[in-house]
Amino acid sequence: MKKFFIYSLTVCMLALGFTSCNDDSDDHTDKRVTYYATVTLEGDDYMIVDKGSTFVDPGYSAEMQGEDATDKVVVVSDVDTSHSGVYSITYSLTNADGFSAVQERTVVVLDPNDPVEGFYYTTDEAFRNYSGTITPYGAAFEVLVIGNGDGTYSVDDLMAGWYAQRAGYGSAYAMQAVVAIDDDGNVTLEDSYVPGWDDSADDFQEGTYDADSGTLSYVLYYAGVIEFHVTMIKD
Repeated sequence: MKKFFIYSLTVCMLALGFTSCNDDSDDHTDKRVTYYATVTLEGDDYMIVDKGSTFVDPGYSAEMQGEDATDKVVVVSDVDTSHSGVYSITYSLTNADGFSAVQERTVVVLDPNDPVEGFYYTTDEAFRNYSGTITPYGAAFEVLVIGNGDGTYSVDDLMAGWYAQRAGYGSAYAMQAVVAIDDDGNVTLEDSYVPGWDDSADDFQEGTYDADSGTLSYVLYYAGVIEFHVTMIKD
């Protein structure tokens, strides 16, 4: 009898992978397998297109459980090529367990006939004056300027990348701004805001735009003790 019990116990352990043979045991382990979806973009994830042109999506593909699932991707887009601006397209695919794969494409619409709109890069002349201490920008940082259709322009960072790019703080520390540029190239500040610090510019002076060279320059006063002497040229 004793030998039979030991034999039965051994068979049970081998058969069940050392899981208890007690009929009263309750194993709540979830043994389901989740097959994650994947979405792959074709073409660039950052595109620049002309205002008034027809936008053609470069395409995308998707897989789930080793099978093509491209037709199940949900695409959400706000691209409007009739207006200059920064737009996005989101591509998402969700599996049966609610896990989503998401890719995003950014589309910048610019007016090729607008002399101001476009990407600018800081020059060697740009510097910061912090309570009398002069520090050059030291590199060419990118600034995007987009027309609003009323003689004003949105600037994605009036501090020209000092904190967002140079210091690596990210876009929350870029000074979003709206400036007005008249026919004589005079630039004035309409509005500004830094989301990360919830503040704005103290003052803005000596703003000029030279259409012939595509040069935008100004002095920005910030945080009571900082001056940004910005000179940047359109690419």
